[in-house]
Amino acid sequence: MAEAIPLILLPGLLCDQALWDNQIKSLKGLADCTVADTTRQDNVAAIARDVLATAPRQFTLAGLSMGGYVALEIMRQAPDRVLKLCLLDTSARADTDEQQKRRRLLLSMSQAGQFKGVTPRLLPMLISPARLDDKDLTDIIMTMAERVGRDAFHNQQTAILNRIDSRPYLKDIKCPVQLIVGDQDGLTPPEIMREIKDGIPQAKFNVLKDCGHLSALEKPDEVSSLMRGWLRS
Repeated sequence: MAEAIPLILLPGLLCDQALWDNQIKSLKGLADCTVADTTRQDNVAAIARDVLATAPRQFTLAGLSMGGYVALEIMRQAPDRVLKLCLLDTSARADTDEQQKRRRLLLSMSQAGQFKGVTPRLLPMLISPARLDDKDLTDIIMTMAERVGRDAFHNQQTAILNRIDSRPYLKDIKCPVQLIVGDQDGLTPPEIMREIKDGIPQAKFNVLKDCGHLSALEKPDEVSSLMRGWLRS
C-alpha cells in the first residue's frame, strides 16, 4: 500500500479542524492530514513561516478563505516544498476599501465586548441562504468561532487586512492546482476565483451548485471527492 501523502489543511477566519472533519475522514489512507494553526500571528507572512517551520520537507497544501491567503504566501516563500495546491473559496486580491471597512467594524465590535455578535453577523455571507436555518450546520460554525476566540480573531483580521495582492505571483505556481468555489459564495464568488484560474492556466476549476463560502462544510462529500482526485492526479 502506498504511503499516505502529507496534507496540510489551512482553515479560514474563525475556523478550526471542524471545518475539515469530513475531508480528514474521507481522505484517510490517501492523505496524512494536519490542520495548521492560523491564530497566533497577526500577519500572513508570519503565519506562513510558522506553518513551514513544522511542515514536512515536502507536502500537499489546501486552504479555504483566509487559509487560501496563507497558502499563496507559502507558495511565495517555499514553492519547492509544495507538491500540490488546492484553494477553496478564496481570493488572490487584497481587500477593497469596502471590505476593509467591514473588517474594521467587526474588529471594533469585538474590542467593545461584542465578539459573540460577530459570527451571527457574518453567517449570511458564509453559507448559502437555504442553509441558514440548518441548525446542525450553523451550530458547527458558531462553536468553531467560540473555540477560536476573540484574541485569535483580532490576529486573523489584522493579518487579512494587511495582506498583499497575490495576483502578480500566480504565474509562478507550477504544481498541480485544484480550485473549488461555491456558486453562492458571497465573499469570494466564482468570478473572483476565476482570476486565480486565469493566473494559473493549468489549474482545475470546479464550481459547486447551491453552495456558499464554507464549501468544505456545506458540500463536504463533493469537496472530498474533488480533493481525492486532485491528490491522485
